[in-house]
This record gives sequence, structure tokens and C-alpha cells, in this order.
Amino acid sequence: MRKTLETELLVIGGGAAGLCAAAEAAGAGVKTTVIESDLHPGGQLVKQTHKFFGSKDEYAGTRGYKISDILLDEIKGLGDKVEIKTNTTVTAYYPEEGIYTAMKGEDEYYRIKAKKTIVATGAQERLIPFPNNDLPGVYGAGAVQTLMNVYGVVPGKKVVMVGAGNIGLIVSYQLTQAGVEVAAVVEAMPRVGGYWVHAAKIRRLGIPILLQHTITEALGDQTITGAVIQPLNDKFERVGEPQKIDCDVICMAVGLTPTTELFWQAGCKMLFVPQLCGHVPFRDNTMRTSNPDIWVAGDASGIEEASAAMVEGRIAGFSAAKALGKNMEQTKFDEYWKRLEHLRAGEVGEKIRGGICQVLSAGWEA
Repeated sequence: MRKTLETELLVIGGGAAGLCAAAEAAGAGVKTTVIESDLHPGGQLVKQTHKFFGSKDEYAGTRGYKISDILLDEIKGLGDKVEIKTNTTVTAYYPEEGIYTAMKGEDEYYRIKAKKTIVATGAQERLIPFPNNDLPGVYGAGAVQTLMNVYGVVPGKKVVMVGAGNIGLIVSYQLTQAGVEVAAVVEAMPRVGGYWVHAAKIRRLGIPILLQHTITEALGDQTITGAVIQPLNDKFERVGEPQKIDCDVICMAVGLTPTTELFWQAGCKMLFVPQLCGHVPFRDNTMRTSNPDIWVAGDASGIEEASAAMVEGRIAGFSAAKALGKNMEQTKFDEYWKRLEHLRAGEVGEKIRGGICQVLSAGWEA
């Protein structure tokens, strides 16, 4: 007989958004189960050794892995209201029965029945195609962070970083701190995509940032021995002479894509939004999707900073608890939205605001 776990609220994903959602709902008295595919909760936070920007409410000035500890301590203080299941993956959702299936490790299979669900599944790293990009030594930036900051293992001796967004710049700095040489940061755009403070830090270390360049080939037979890069014109066409750079690691920080398979399975209304980096579900201001029992939070709703993911988690947890009949103060909800709007203010948040307005619903038909 198949085992079935029953819970009031299921939170799928134990990263920044999921932990905040669980803490918020459980704090209101909701019996909450968090499912996390990794061996430990915290998501991307456990890899983040740099100090966060944002606001004091979202722990500005605190290193990411410390924020993870803060959130886990908050959850621990809620006693048995929250159960976190690690090394467990939600594999599917069956809307006809309202049942999720899950695997713990490789042996234990069971079903989950939840009254309400918050999907905070985060994002997947994007990769770009080029010859030999399947050789050992080609990594995503998240994999490099996991090796170094979680397991204390350097990926190699000399790295070519592809991508000058925040992740590419931060990981380049972390690699240098770990004693790894960063030969160059290669960026296809005509300007740095990340915060200037991150770019300035690696430039002070003498790491060149090659704008309007792309990688065209990885060199090597069994492992990486080098990379070939080439300049681009304003139409992103290759121009000029290819250049070889000796390296044993190619690290790609070329963006993220929201992890949204469960929303498709649940029949949620979806839209491809370039500003949010992929297909994302429509949602109202409570973060509820077109499926009345499912909310979204974090990078699964559109790629954004971890600070925003935490606030979205709070909003989703608050709203799910209210839907489960808990007495919730509207002033708290309004305060969360003020914090979120503050994080998205100004020129930096313009792209995000433009994407969200395309999928923000005023409400759902009964």
C-alpha cells in the first residue's frame, strides 16, 4: 500500500522563498510541510558568502548562508508546526486527485495530499551551445558555488567566466578568494549586467572584463585545456580574430530559467515573459495562481534577487494561511507589499516591474 502524507500546507522548495513562506504560515498556526530536493534546506542561500544588498528587513549586510541560519532558527522556534523533508523531490502533480508524488532519495516513494500548496521551486541554470561544451570542466556558476562554498572544493586552477551579470561577477571574486585564477570574464553585451560594485571589485584584482565577446569553442580531449573567444558587433555577429585562452575550467553564468513544470501539470495559466526569464504563472497580489489551491513565490515566479524572493514567500505564506481560515492582519500584508515595492523601485527594478505587470491579475473568476 502506498504511503500518503497529509498536510494543511505543502511548500515545495526549501530555499529563501520557501522557508519564508513556511515560517509565515506556520507562525499563523498552519501545519506546514516543506519538501526540499537538496540534502539540506536553504537553497541558494547556503552558497552565498557575500553580503546582501536590499533593506534591513531582508537582512542587508548579512551573508547569505547566515540568512539561511536565521530563517531556519525562526522555523525551529515554531516547534512541530513545520516539518522539513530533505533529499526529497516532488515528481508530479495529479489534478484529478489533487495528489503530489514524491521520492525521498532513490528508494522511498509516497504521495502527498495538501489542502493548499506554495510552489517555490526556484530556477535552473541556463547553458549556451558551443563545440565541446559537454567536456568535464564546463560548469554552471551555481555548481561552482556549490563545490567551493558548500563542499570546500575548488573546480580547477584557471577559469574563463562567461557572463558579467551579478552571479558571474560574484563567483569570479569568490574564485579568486579561493586561490583560483580567473583569466577573463567574457560578456556578449556592450555593458556589464551586474552591479558596478561587483565589477569594480574584480577589476581591482586585475581580472579583465571583455565586453561584446562570446565563447565559440571549448578546447581539449578528455578535459578542458582552453577556450576560444571572439568579438561581437552590435548585431551579435562574430567579427575579428578568434582568441585562445588557456584554462582548465569554463564557468557559465548566462542566466536562469524559472522551474515551472508543476504549474503546467496543475493547469495554471502561464505566459512567456522575457523580463522574468521564461514561462511563469499568472498570479494576483496574494501570489495565488489561476489554480485556487496553488501559490507561487521566488524565482519560480520570475528571476529576481533573493531579497524579493523572501518577501514574496512571506506574502504567499500569509495568503495561504488566510485561505485556510487563519485570522490574519491586513496591515501586515500591506507592509510586505511596501517592502517588495521598495526592493523593485528605481532603474534597477524597471525590468522586473515591466514583466510582472504582464502576469499580475486583478483577481480570479469564481
